[in-house]
Amino acid sequence: MKKPIRRLRWWIGGLLFASTVINYIDRQTLSVLAPFLKQEYQWSNTDFATVLIAFRLAYTIMQGVGGRLLDWLGTRRGLSLTVIFYSTVACLTSLAQGLTGFRVFRFLLGVGEGPNWPGAAKAVSEWFPNKERAWAVALFDSGSSIGGAIAPFLVLFLYRSFDSWRPAFLITGCLGFLWLIAWRKLYFPPERHPRISKEELQHIIAGRASQTDESGGLPPAGWGKLLRYRQTWGILIGRGLLDPYWFLISDWFALYLASRGFALEKSVLGFWVPFLAADLGNFFGGGLSSWWISRGWPVGKARRTVLLIFGPSMLLLIPAAFASDYLILIALFAYATFAYAACATMFLSLPADVFHTRAVASVSGLGGTGAGLGTLLSTYLIGRVTDRFSFQPVVIAASLVPCVATLVFVTMVRARKRPDPDGIVLNF
Repeated sequence: MKKPIRRLRWWIGGLLFASTVINYIDRQTLSVLAPFLKQEYQWSNTDFATVLIAFRLAYTIMQGVGGRLLDWLGTRRGLSLTVIFYSTVACLTSLAQGLTGFRVFRFLLGVGEGPNWPGAAKAVSEWFPNKERAWAVALFDSGSSIGGAIAPFLVLFLYRSFDSWRPAFLITGCLGFLWLIAWRKLYFPPERHPRISKEELQHIIAGRASQTDESGGLPPAGWGKLLRYRQTWGILIGRGLLDPYWFLISDWFALYLASRGFALEKSVLGFWVPFLAADLGNFFGGGLSSWWISRGWPVGKARRTVLLIFGPSMLLLIPAAFASDYLILIALFAYATFAYAACATMFLSLPADVFHTRAVASVSGLGGTGAGLGTLLSTYLIGRVTDRFSFQPVVIAASLVPCVATLVFVTMVRARKRPDPDGIVLNF
């Protein structure tokens, strides 16, 4: 028998983090190259928005569908297949020719990447007790900001080294295949893992005490049943309102800086700062709620309090719409992204907090579908508004909408007054 790996659950968390980093490097390759591609192909902002929409449409569909598939296939096999698919597509994007080619490849990338977050949420629900889940979610979700921070340096280096954008897609796309080797070697459910200690297995199982035995072994809950719960709708609508802010940063920030007269090559550190702030926000939000839970707060109260603090504080982004000083502008975006990420850790934790593990990926996927629908609409509007006016009204809207999202989350995602007879919604 092989020797147990100490704190194995955090090695699993590290794998989820690495997957998200790679996922975002693949995704950000296009955004970093956007100023060069726009110049080469003479795209307008509306043209670029259609490429983003192609990705977002597939991503929106596959968040929901992928969540259901992962509950059916299981975490290990499901994430293996998705990483193989989206890594292959990322490599093949190097063959794209013109606007139509980029639309097709970005659509296919969205098909592959859609299940990543539902799969990671499901893995967290399997491997981490309640009091550690926010930390685990912060760890894997911080991969999006780390990937976004790495991408400008890596992609610009590859672009300058080869004097072409095509090798950047090919080389970054290969990273997922390296991750897959580690994933297949290390990931199994805790109850069947050959390298887990008895003490750690007991620690994980004890932390799932609210997931009663009588609901164990039941099949995944269908969408029809899940959509009867207001908690599901709270997660779906709230994410639909809040997530578009992140995609404003990840998809449009390079073009926003260019529109303000800041060349990406000269302002790459400024491009990087909001992603670093997001990374800090992930851990601060997760750590703060976990600290409150360790002091005896109910899980739901701890999560809602973080949202109530940081959601409305994104109003501080409004001055960025009028700031002309580069450092002030970057600082305001950095704080807003920090606050967003603190909230993001909460709403990514909520499916595992609120629902039994057999429904976690499905609810997380439905939340991702809500986020995708909101982002589809916002992406289209950003392209149209910025072509006709400027980024100023977009930035103002991005500071106001999170307040509405916070209200939706804290009013709808609450514990039931009576125990759920189907054992799907937990007492959180």
